Amino acid sequence: MILVVASTNAHKIAEISVIAGAFGYETLSRADAGVPDFEVEEDGATFEENSLLKARAIYDWFGGTRAVVADDSGLSVDFLDGAPGVYSARFAGVDGPDADRANNEKLLGLLSDVPAESRAARFVSVITMLTPERAAPIVCRGEVRGRVAFASDGENGFGYDPLFVPDASEVALLPSPAVREALAGLTFGRFPPEEKNRISHRFRALEKLREELRR
Repeated sequence: MILVVASTNAHKIAEISVIAGAFGYETLSRADAGVPDFEVEEDGATFEENSLLKARAIYDWFGGTRAVVADDSGLSVDFLDGAPGVYSARFAGVDGPDADRANNEKLLGLLSDVPAESRAARFVSVITMLTPERAAPIVCRGEVRGRVAFASDGENGFGYDPLFVPDASEVALLPSPAVREALAGLTFGRFPPEEKNRISHRFRALEKLREELRR
């Protein structure tokens, strides 16, 4: 199955392509599939709503003839009542190459006086798939629990990865004892991509999608 990824975020496209490829699916970016560079208004109140909006826009552009997957994802911090949530990518109101840095700095500022025990957070990914063979969208949600660090650490990943420390129970799911020991207490910004992709929110959402497609 060839899936068109309804995203213009190069980091997301690359990550989805790697994970989906491990599950046996081929992916195409919007550009490679010939979709014009138009913006989809993400005005939903939930990850599910925005994921469907993005998938539907690209699916309809193809006239319902291609399988499309869309990801809406972000970081939800308990202390901030779930923020930045669906506003994760535009949290600081900055676009372009400085957006990640600005978003991270704003989050750290909001949590500057918050102790470690109150910095619980979770990464959320909602993958929506629309396909000509199915009447209804397939919606799959993946989460990984952790906490927000006190400072940015690491150059790997993107978004809030340099601030997110996955819980020990999440790291324990990695297959290699040596890798588990080496990565314990580190941010996703310090994780090799292949290890992050074993436990990430996006991996879990795509894994659920694979299970749904097997039914």
